[in-house]
Amino acid sequence: MKQFLALGDSYTIGEGVAEHGRWPVQLAEALRREGFAIGDPRIIATTGWTTGELATAIDAAEPLGNDWGFVTLLIGVNNQYRGLGLDDYRDEFRPLLDRAIACAGGRASRVLVLSIPDWGVTPFATGAGRDPQAIAAGIDAFNAVAHAICDARGVRYVDITPVSRRHGREEAMLSEDALHPSAAMYGLWTGLALPAARECLRAE
Repeated sequence: MKQFLALGDSYTIGEGVAEHGRWPVQLAEALRREGFAIGDPRIIATTGWTTGELATAIDAAEPLGNDWGFVTLLIGVNNQYRGLGLDDYRDEFRPLLDRAIACAGGRASRVLVLSIPDWGVTPFATGAGRDPQAIAAGIDAFNAVAHAICDARGVRYVDITPVSRRHGREEAMLSEDALHPSAAMYGLWTGLALPAARECLRAE
């Protein structure tokens, strides 16, 4: 059975949803339904974490080993939310991805990165008077950096940002705080990630 490590922030820990609603948990269940032998994810993620804080948490969790059969990474929204620099994100995302690859035994083909969703469309953002266009532009810039690094490393990258924009205003797609996704939204992300996850698990 392959072991699954999920690294991230509030989106990976599933702020505001039950454990079974988190997208890594939904993804593992979907893969098992298709016959893949994969365990429940070990999640290293906390609401509010930036790239730097995730790196510190991984340090604290060591030794993680290098025999994870599948590793996911979704990080960066809090860098954007706090107004942290794009260059800093680039400098911190690259070693985070390298650590994810190392956890997968050096196999980039076993690592999957999800894009940062756009929280600027949510009722929380509009109620706080935040500029949705500025948020969207910032998130696009962060995602472009992550995507380029993934391409350079040979890591699969799944773009969930469009679906977050398309459905991010809908009550059913949001948790009670009107900011974080509901289990239903995470289900959409799972559907987008599933084909790439299949390929990761089939990779030698």
